[in-house]
Amino acid sequence: MKIASVDIFLVTIGRPSVLGSPWNPVVVRINTDEGISGYGEVGLAYGDTKDGPFGMVNDFAKLIIGMDPMNNEAIWNRLQNTFWGLGGGPIIYGAMSGIDIALWDIKGKTFNAPVYQLLGGKMNQKLRAYASQIQFDWGPVAKALVHPEEYGEACIKAKEDGYSCIKVDPLCFNMEGKYKGWPCSGILQREQLKIVRNRVKAVREAVPDMDIIIEVHSLTDANSAVQLAHAIEEFGVFYFEEPTMPMNASNMKEIAERVNIPVASGERIYTRWGYRPFFENHALHIIQPDLGNCGGITEGKKICDMAKVYDVGVQVHVCGGPQATAAALHLEAVIPNFIIHEHHQAALLPENIRTGIYDYQPVDGYFTIPDLPGIGQELSKEAMDTAIKVTVK
Repeated sequence: MKIASVDIFLVTIGRPSVLGSPWNPVVVRINTDEGISGYGEVGLAYGDTKDGPFGMVNDFAKLIIGMDPMNNEAIWNRLQNTFWGLGGGPIIYGAMSGIDIALWDIKGKTFNAPVYQLLGGKMNQKLRAYASQIQFDWGPVAKALVHPEEYGEACIKAKEDGYSCIKVDPLCFNMEGKYKGWPCSGILQREQLKIVRNRVKAVREAVPDMDIIIEVHSLTDANSAVQLAHAIEEFGVFYFEEPTMPMNASNMKEIAERVNIPVASGERIYTRWGYRPFFENHALHIIQPDLGNCGGITEGKKICDMAKVYDVGVQVHVCGGPQATAAALHLEAVIPNFIIHEHHQAALLPENIRTGIYDYQPVDGYFTIPDLPGIGQELSKEAMDTAIKVTVK
């Protein structure tokens, strides 16, 4: 079997939650000379990056034409051992990841087996999920939440849907509903801390028996993150996500040592090399690799296995299209250090659901793992017909 062509789709029908940033998943379809095709998604659907990964997949696709798609390790190493691949970054590793996921999809379809079976089989029969990004509300309509009671009401909606855990960023919107509308680093002002605390308090009072994940999207630094954590510790936080940017593992370690909440990060950390300093200095208790930018399923499995050595749990970061959800479910099914699955508010939006041929949603707060061959998801005809498309042969 040989790789005959690669189709690259820049999806245009999706929509972001409320941040205004374009929502354009880049989906890779690798086609073989035996008529089997595999789909993979680049984990950069948002954040004003659509042209970069689209172009990078185009460049990498030229390098793999004629290679055997069964040899995912050889292809991964071929792409990493390009000049810029050895330095990495989200665009490089995002393109590698989309290609890698598509290769696993081909492998599963070739052997008529779901990817989780090829990765070693299920350790987890079903996957607990949490309702992610409650500050956007919960349901098929998204909006910026401002007042504490709105946060509590959104959590009740998630609880009624069967979830036992939610995630919220209580800092990202100011009182006018503007994202990053106030300073978040340095030292937080007393009024800010009061607002944040009241939002988290409202969540806890609305859902006293649910787990609460606090996320701050790396808006804080070591000082303001510690301030915020101390202001909300009493409400029983499950873990504290991205309290600062992941460019300095020592800063993350400082936060972990100064707060009484487990610390998580990873959606902007790439490959084993990127995670290594966080493992070695014990800066993280939960890692959150995104299979669409950490190196794909091939590298993601290695990262998770490496984390197990350090007693670090795994919550795969999922904020993309339906291909991203499907890939994450397969990896989470097979690892012993799985904690919980992220189900993003954007995955409830009708436009985003329409980009896949299947709609995977949790039932009573738990996912089952797709049993279809491969990853069990493909790009919809509507998404392909409306996408910007390039084919490399």
